[in-house]
Amino acid sequence: PGKLADCSERNPERAELFIVEGESAGGTAKTGRDPRYQAVLPLKGKILNVEKHGLSKILSNEEIRALIQAIGTGITDSSGRGEGSFDLSRLRYSRIIIMTDADVDGAHIRTLLLTFFFRYMRPLIERGHVYIALPPLYCVRKGKEYRYAYSDEERDRIIEEFGGKGVTVQRYKGLGEMNPSQLAETTMNPETRTITQVRLVDAKEAERLFSILMGGEVKPRRDFISEHALEVRYLDI
Repeated sequence: PGKLADCSERNPERAELFIVEGESAGGTAKTGRDPRYQAVLPLKGKILNVEKHGLSKILSNEEIRALIQAIGTGITDSSGRGEGSFDLSRLRYSRIIIMTDADVDGAHIRTLLLTFFFRYMRPLIERGHVYIALPPLYCVRKGKEYRYAYSDEERDRIIEEFGGKGVTVQRYKGLGEMNPSQLAETTMNPETRTITQVRLVDAKEAERLFSILMGGEVKPRRDFISEHALEVRYLDI
């Protein structure tokens, strides 16, 4: 793909692909990466919701075509298995890392990507190749010392530990607000980054949830939201 900034490493076991939300953050990631083994594919906004469209529409989507071409395996049928061109031996990167903003839009893009992987590249999830980068929400500084915070509670604790006075707090509203060294330190450098592996614990339950939450029928989604509304703890306003 034209937008893909590939790495020089040709051994998939040592190569990583970062799927990055937005051209701005994609440019920062390209600067902050280690080009020897880290490739970057920026996405323009939200990809197609594959749960609501047929295969011909999906394959005509530029972002999804770029994703399929970059990963190299081809796709399964929509059951995540069976017929299709999927071939795991053609996987070009052992770690595929989804990197989106730490807000509701970022979470939606992440969910759209996971829906695509679950429907059309499920073996990548089953074999542990898919990861999610966890960028910090805050950088708390006092003098030359700084620490990253991943929640409001952690931010408050760091401020207290720093003694309160002379402390400055930077809120990252998006990946694009970080400079290349900050992005590398928090989400790209294996020594310092925070990433989590996507695991498929219960395929039937995942199937049910993707159908309800990402499918075209409104009533099941509305019923699910009503049933679980009291469990919601994170609201980005």
